[in-house]
Amino acid sequence: MRSLNLAAVAALCVIVSACSKDGGSSSQAPADAPTPAAAPAPTDAEKAAALAALPAPYNTGDLSNGQSKFALCRSCHTITEGGPDLTGPNLYGVFGRKAGVKEGYSFSDAVKAAGFIWDAQQLDKWLADPRGFMPGTKMTFAGIKNEKDRIDLIAYLKVETGYQTPAK
Repeated sequence: MRSLNLAAVAALCVIVSACSKDGGSSSQAPADAPTPAAAPAPTDAEKAAALAALPAPYNTGDLSNGQSKFALCRSCHTITEGGPDLTGPNLYGVFGRKAGVKEGYSFSDAVKAAGFIWDAQQLDKWLADPRGFMPGTKMTFAGIKNEKDRIDLIAYLKVETGYQTPAK
């Protein structure tokens, strides 16, 4: 076996690792660059305060039940800030957003033409019977018939998706 010139191999590794598909520039940060810290998850006390600040009847919502009801939605929706769109859009920031408008997500024509802003009342109607509320939607979910479960789910979504209680 021939012995390898370690200096030549090291130099070749440096040259190869410096190359990239775009001619040497890279949008990746160097390994020693500080990574932006994710916002810490809200504490239970902060969630309780956010819940208490919601308008009635959502301020009496059961966040634990709302979270369990969101399990019905989780296969199609994410709720974290910057989370991905799945079959359905990411719901972070949904309250106050115009229906059918979210960069990067392709809504059905029915939702794009809805013409309303998502609020708790619109979401309640949607959750009760999506296809009855908005014929032509591509959402296949059958709905949540129990009013208390919808209240709890909406309260949970408001607390978890960045909803800001309007100033009085």
